[in-house]
Amino acid sequence: MPEHLRPIALVAADAAPRSTPSRYPEPFASRMRGRTKRALGEVFGLHNLGVNLTRLEPGAVSALRHAHSRQDEFIYVLEGRPALHTDEGLTRLEPGMCAGFAAGSGNAHCLVNDTATAVLYLEIGDRSSGDEVRYPDDDLRADLIDGQWAFSRKDGSRY
Repeated sequence: MPEHLRPIALVAADAAPRSTPSRYPEPFASRMRGRTKRALGEVFGLHNLGVNLTRLEPGAVSALRHAHSRQDEFIYVLEGRPALHTDEGLTRLEPGMCAGFAAGSGNAHCLVNDTATAVLYLEIGDRSSGDEVRYPDDDLRADLIDGQWAFSRKDGSRY
C-alpha cells in the first residue's frame, strides 16, 4: 500500500485478516485451521518488525512448534488461556501474561488453544535476513531468503 494511503492509527481488530491463512506447505498448512492473523505491522509498512494480532479458535494452534536462529519473538496474551508448548512442556497462560524467545535460544515453541473459548494475542518478531527455523516435531525447515520463506524437508529436499 502506498505510504500516503496508510492509516496513522486504527483499531487492531479492524485490520483485514491475512489473505493467506498459512505460509506452510501442505500437509502442514491445513493444521493451522482456526487461526486468524491480522498483520498489523504490514498495515503501517513496517519492514523490520512483524506484529500480528492473532486469534485461535478452540482446538487451534499458533504455529508448528518451532525455534528461530536469528529472530527474536514475543507474545502477549489479551484474551483466553492458551497452553504455551515449549521444550520444557506446557505452561498455562492467561490474559496479561507474556513470553519471549531470544534468537538462537533453540527453545521450540507454539501456543495451543486446548480450551473451549477463543484466544487473542499479539505476536511480535523481527525479520532478520538469513533466519533459519527448525521444527523438531515435523519434517520441515524454513529459511528466510530475500524476505521470502523457503520450506524444505530436513534432508534439504523441497516441498
